[in-house]
Amino acid sequence: MGLFIDNISFGLLIWQVFLMLNILFWIFCMVDVLKNTSQASDKLIWIVVLLFVPIIGSFFYFFIGRKKRIILN
Repeated sequence: MGLFIDNISFGLLIWQVFLMLNILFWIFCMVDVLKNTSQASDKLIWIVVLLFVPIIGSFFYFFIGRKKRIILN
């Protein structure tokens, strides 16, 4: 019984770390969108994407939106 509880506790710890990293990454992406100097329509689109599809939207912004902004500057 003790081994079963230890496995559940470790699994919960892994999920908590995973969720916390996702939340921090989402916050980083939101702050980056709001601070960047792109057009207002681009900001609005990325904010909507990040709000409605938080995990996947964060990765889309990081790999597509951020790269586009860096190339334009």
